[in-house]
Amino acid sequence: MFPTVSSGTQATPDPPRQLPRGPHRLAREVIEASQRGRLLDAMAEVVAEKGYAATTVADVIAKAGVSRRTFYEHFRDKEGCFLAAYDTGVEILLETVRQAGEGIEDPLERTRARVRAYLETLAAEPAFARTFEIEIAAAGPRAQARRRDVYARFAEQAREDAAAARQQVPGLPEPPEEVYLAAVGATDAVVSARVAEGRIAELPELEPVVLQIQLALIVGVVPPAAR
Repeated sequence: MFPTVSSGTQATPDPPRQLPRGPHRLAREVIEASQRGRLLDAMAEVVAEKGYAATTVADVIAKAGVSRRTFYEHFRDKEGCFLAAYDTGVEILLETVRQAGEGIEDPLERTRARVRAYLETLAAEPAFARTFEIEIAAAGPRAQARRRDVYARFAEQAREDAAAARQQVPGLPEPPEEVYLAAVGATDAVVSARVAEGRIAELPELEPVVLQIQLALIVGVVPPAAR
């Protein structure tokens, strides 16, 4: 489920988290990391298939190939595992988006690169895309708080990019503080609609739309490709 951060605009999948068969001498922390990773992947996959409400711990351990005891060594309950899966995916997504814009001086191209990385990463990880965009809303108050925090972090990234753009292009307006969060929410609305329709593989097609949302709301201009 979870990609690794790469230097390009799209993440690459991790190798399978499988332990060697038969007797082995892996350190305890390596075994636990493998088991935890499998549980996180399994949680996202089962939730994507069945929905959060219908997912059970039994479903997750069956998918992960671990015991119930192992599950409870890592997580207190289903919610804890789900939130850990969400948090792990979010950290990777945020870092992937951040790295995509590094070293790009042109403000438009930097924003375009980050939008592309965001959409391509979600398209490449359909289980996480559904968890990130849809199922998080069904997972209760703690999940909703996590989602608000993620919105704020993406808004902060947009604020930093806009500040850098104003330094490079004098005369660009500084929008009200709430506009950054509005741009994140508008992007999420467009992307989540496509995910809810089961069209996750088509998410990269939204690049011109999301780019227009980001630029029109934050700096008051429409990119040429989106006119």
